[in-house]
Amino acid sequence: MKRNYFDLSGRVAFVTGCSTGLGVQMAKALASCGCNIVAVARRQNLIDEVAKNIAEEFGVETMAIRCDITDTEMVNAVVKEVMDRFGRIDILINNAGTGAVAPAEDITDEQFSHEMEVDLFGSFKVARAIAKQAMIPAQYGRIINIASMYGLVGNKIAGSAPYHAAKGGVVNMTRALAAEWGKHKITVNAICPGYFYTPLTQETLDSEFFQENAKTMIPLERYGNEGELDSAACFLAADASAYVTGVMLPVDGGYTCM
Repeated sequence: MKRNYFDLSGRVAFVTGCSTGLGVQMAKALASCGCNIVAVARRQNLIDEVAKNIAEEFGVETMAIRCDITDTEMVNAVVKEVMDRFGRIDILINNAGTGAVAPAEDITDEQFSHEMEVDLFGSFKVARAIAKQAMIPAQYGRIINIASMYGLVGNKIAGSAPYHAAKGGVVNMTRALAAEWGKHKITVNAICPGYFYTPLTQETLDSEFFQENAKTMIPLERYGNEGELDSAACFLAADASAYVTGVMLPVDGGYTCM
């Protein structure tokens, strides 16, 4: 008898940062497993298109809903709206984020504060709202925080201290929530991506300097390709992964093994 370990039929996933890039890719991966998708981001026109395309391609239910994850009242209201429609939120992919790149000595207070507000505090606000309204009452949940390999290590080639600090916070927040919410049968894990092409990284990664760095610092000697986060997201979202929690999963071509 065949068993589909990644069957997510009937589940509902709430995916932040789902207007472009990695968020869209992971949403499609979950949809390919039968999961209904709530596409969340600040730009309504983009998430409308994402939701429409996913529904047409995979035949799942979708919802596009605008949200600024730094706005607590908006986050709580959006989660309620999703619950009113679907009656459940089984999976959260906390993907929304930003990135300040500059030498540490030149980083402004505003840059550092904004990074924390979006990447760390925003991720917490979404997790808190979904846990309280959906997952704790259901005694079930899969929370997948998108951290970064830079939440695990430093780097010498692109000054981004606020990003490192915020993603390091996401890493340990993941452990804390996993420990606290395990009694509610909620797993909380983090994916720590390495270098992947997105609209925000394209120009930097295509530079000669970064291309040479990839050959030196990444054992696989290349950046991540589109779709190479998909299996990690599906694995951590699956029912079969119920005994996996508090884990940081690097998907980085080996960058953090050196």
